[in-house]
Amino acid sequence: MVTTTISSTSTGDADHSLAERIADLGRRARAASRVLAGSSSEQRDAALHAAADLLIARTAEILAANAADVAAAESDGVAATVIDRLRLTEARVGAMAAGLRQVAGLADPVGEVLDGWVRPNGLRITRVRVPLGVVAIIYENRPNVTSDAAGLCLKSGNAAFLRGSSGAIRSNTVITTVLREAIASVGLPADSVLLVEDVSREAAIEFMRQREFVDCLIPRGGPSLIRSILEHATVPYVIDGDGNCHVYVDAAADLDMATRIIVNAKTQRPSVCNAAETLLVHASVAEAFLPRAAEALDGVELLADPRAAALLPGATAADEEAWSTEFLDLRLAVRVVEDLDEAIDHIATYGSGHSEAIITGDLAAADRFTTEVDAAAVLVNASTRFVDGEEFGFGAEIGISTQKLHARGPMGLRELTCVKFIVRGEGQTRG
Repeated sequence: MVTTTISSTSTGDADHSLAERIADLGRRARAASRVLAGSSSEQRDAALHAAADLLIARTAEILAANAADVAAAESDGVAATVIDRLRLTEARVGAMAAGLRQVAGLADPVGEVLDGWVRPNGLRITRVRVPLGVVAIIYENRPNVTSDAAGLCLKSGNAAFLRGSSGAIRSNTVITTVLREAIASVGLPADSVLLVEDVSREAAIEFMRQREFVDCLIPRGGPSLIRSILEHATVPYVIDGDGNCHVYVDAAADLDMATRIIVNAKTQRPSVCNAAETLLVHASVAEAFLPRAAEALDGVELLADPRAAALLPGATAADEEAWSTEFLDLRLAVRVVEDLDEAIDHIATYGSGHSEAIITGDLAAADRFTTEVDAAAVLVNASTRFVDGEEFGFGAEIGISTQKLHARGPMGLRELTCVKFIVRGEGQTRG
C-alpha cells in the first residue's frame, strides 16, 4: 500500500519531540534521494507525466482546498497582492501540470560529462553532474511552488523536502498528496516529495537545521523569511532574495519603447520578484518622458524625488525607505538622475542584486551598464519580467538566486546538481 500521509507527525508517535519528527522526515527524504540517484531518466520523466495527469484529474479537490485557504486569508485581511500569489484557478493548475510536462521534456543534467582528461601516469579523470541529494525548500503563500519545486527536484534526481506557509497549508497538503501518489505509481519512492505540515515558527527553524539530511536549502519568500534563514539556518542555502529591480531610461532611450517596458515591468504582475520597483530617468529626457510614463502607469502610485515630483503633480514625495523597498504592489519609486554614473551609483546603493534594466540606443552606455551593474541579470531594452526560468528556457524555476555561490539568477535543473570526479586507473599508486 502506498503511504500518502506526509505530516510532520506521520511516524505515528505523537510523543516524539518536534526535532525528532522533523528529523524523521529528513531521514525519509535522504533514503528516497538514494533511490532517485540510481533511477533512470525514463523513470523520473514517467513520474512527472503521471503527476501532471493526476493534477488535472484532481483539479476540483485542489481548488476546493485552495478556496478554503483564500477565504481564510481574506477574512484575516491579507493584502490583495498576497492573495493573488495564493489563489489557484483551473488555468493555474493547468499551468502547473504543463510545467511538469515541460520539465519532463528537458534534457536530463544527471550524468552529463562536463570534461575529462588523462594524466601522465595514465589516470583517466572525468567530471560529471550528479544530484545534490535532498533539496529543502521553504516558501510563502504560493502553492504552485509545491509542484514546480517537486518537479525540478525529481527531474534532477533530488528528493524535495518542502515546508510551505500556514496560509497555503490546505493547498500544499493536497498538491503534495497528489504528487506522492503519482510518483509511487511508477515505482519510485513516495517520499521523493515530503511536506512538513507543522507550520509553526519552531518547526521552520528546526527544518533549517537538518544538517544530517539536507544538502541545500532554498528559501522563497520575503525579507522576514530571508532574515530567519540568515539567523537560524545551519544547512547550506541559496538565497532567493528580494527583487528591488530598477529600470533606467537613458538619454539615448527610445521613449516609446521605454514607456512600454516600464508599464510591463511594473504592472504585468506587480506581486512578483522581477517586477520593477524603481524608475530612474536621465535628466535630459525627464521632462519629455515622465508625464507620458505617468499617464501610461494609470493606477500606479508614484513616489518621486523632488526633480521628478516637479514633473509629476500627483506624485507622493519619496523618502529614503522608498528606494530600498520591494513594494510587490502598484507603487513605483521615481528619481531623476544627472547621468549614467548616478544611475549606476543609485543601483549599487539600493539594488538587491536581482534584475536591472537600461533603456538606451547608445551601445557604449549599454556596455557600461551591463559591465558595472552587479546583479544576477542585467537587461538592455527589455522588461525585467523576463528574468524567469521558463522565459530563459530552463523550465519551471526553483528560485532566483541573488547570491554568487553556487548558483546565480534563475535556478533550473543544472543548478540542482553538483559535480563528481570519477578517476579510473590500472593499479597506479602515488609515490
